[in-house]
Amino acid sequence: MAKLKSRFAVEPFAHFDLPTHHLSISTLSLSQSTLYVGTRNGSLLLLSLNPTPTPTPTPNPPPIESVSLASLSRNVSLLRTVSVSGSPVESIFVLSEIGAVLVLSDGFLFITDSLLIHPVKKLGGLKGVSVIARRFRGTHSQSTDLTDNTSNSSKGQRILDKFGGVRTNGVKSKDLEQNREGNYVFALVIGKKLMLIELVLSSDLANASFVILREMQCFDGVKSMVWLDDSIIVGTINGYSLFSCVTGQSGVIFSLPDLSRPPLLNLLWRNWEVLLLVDNVGVIVDALGQPVGGSLVFRKGGPDSIGDLSSYVVVVRDGKMDLYHKKSGNCIQTLTFGVEGVGQCIVADEENRSGEFAAVATPTKVICYRKVPSEEQIKDLLRKKNFNEAISLVEELECEGELSKEVLSLFHAQVGFLLLFDLHFKEAVDHFLQSETMQPSEVFPFIMRDPNRWSLLVPRNRYWGLHPPPVPLEDVVDDGLLAIQRAIFLRKAGVETVVDERFLSNPPTRAELLESAIKNIIRYLEVSRQKDLTLAVKEGVDTLLMYLYRALNYVDDMEKLASSENYCIV
Repeated sequence: MAKLKSRFAVEPFAHFDLPTHHLSISTLSLSQSTLYVGTRNGSLLLLSLNPTPTPTPTPNPPPIESVSLASLSRNVSLLRTVSVSGSPVESIFVLSEIGAVLVLSDGFLFITDSLLIHPVKKLGGLKGVSVIARRFRGTHSQSTDLTDNTSNSSKGQRILDKFGGVRTNGVKSKDLEQNREGNYVFALVIGKKLMLIELVLSSDLANASFVILREMQCFDGVKSMVWLDDSIIVGTINGYSLFSCVTGQSGVIFSLPDLSRPPLLNLLWRNWEVLLLVDNVGVIVDALGQPVGGSLVFRKGGPDSIGDLSSYVVVVRDGKMDLYHKKSGNCIQTLTFGVEGVGQCIVADEENRSGEFAAVATPTKVICYRKVPSEEQIKDLLRKKNFNEAISLVEELECEGELSKEVLSLFHAQVGFLLLFDLHFKEAVDHFLQSETMQPSEVFPFIMRDPNRWSLLVPRNRYWGLHPPPVPLEDVVDDGLLAIQRAIFLRKAGVETVVDERFLSNPPTRAELLESAIKNIIRYLEVSRQKDLTLAVKEGVDTLLMYLYRALNYVDDMEKLASSENYCIV
């Protein structure tokens, strides 16, 4: 498994305990500000979520991980509970466009309104359903429209003729075509039969019915299923197979080894891909079943449940939630929400695919998490001096197009100042040079004490306010050496401190640090000379550059600058 890191990509915002110990959670469905909880005794609970906005950042905020259950409980409330059947609720689908909820329990399909006000209706004609999956079509998919009236009406009519052209509610098929207000297509497994159906819904859910679009021979023992575009991927104890919803043909994708964990499938919305669990390895495939990218190696034993959250795959087991970055495969955060051995854990991602929220559950409680804004994640890492991790995060966000040029430029300036005060002068200037926001005059206070001729030219940019005000390089070096000595003393006393290990094992001298600082500020000013600057800033850059050349006795560079066109103030 990839090394665990200290990033905080998500934070909890709601916590709910089941009102009675007689209930046990079996499934979840998260939709916008509502959460549906299915229990093992056949009940369906509707929870209302209040994801309060992220508080305004403060100079010294508390750690993201420090949060009380009492405050989380205030963000969720139980609105209503209904009984669906006497058996566990196995699947929940929120049909938000029509204000309905579809439930699989005891081998039957049930439908009710999204507020759970009206009586639950059982859909007749379907019995022994073991697995159900809703069809999803990718953003730029060229998949077949199975419910197109012009191409499928005769086929659908022939199937309906087996039932006399009438559904259980007595409405003839022609009337159904005229009254449908939604297009909801599902794949069902009944025994060894794979059945594709379309729910026919209207504002009156009491008249809900279905049309059979196609039947195919399937396998026994299907445990998991995903339908993306024209491909239906099913998982059994023997492996994963792909069925075409157009031709009905099937083929094997992966075979599972003996004594492997049960198959588990999850749709990854962001790139319209599917994750297949092979023991403790997650293999990502496209709609044709072809592997894309690398694999994700999970904790030993594999997960109980898998979810999708923005750039991350969420896996849960034994009361722990791990977040894995889809591209790098790294586990970037681990959270504990239950004790070890708590029982089967479940994760649900959002029905509306916004990638902002996820819910996890043990048999007796639910905790909802939200994605921490990217800027706050970066700031959190910088406060802890996890510079490499912050840079990795920024590179990920940049590749995914989630960072604006302004934020990227601001980040480079901010991390540059932090590295400078941390005595990493070369790395600091490397970041300064990548920032389009930073101005050359911002380094003037590090060279000459205020007040001076150019003091009024220095912009008072505080960026994210994570570094001290600028002071001359001599003071930066002296303060940094004191911090290193303090850290060495604390380490000997058994106190953990955040400081560069190289400085602890081989503390640098003041002369070495000061020379490095001046050399790198010279490098920054030499590049800055090529920029389009105002006359006053040009004078400051050239004059202070000459001053630094003199400090290191760079006679050749002094003569070269003096003999060329320059703006030095003598």
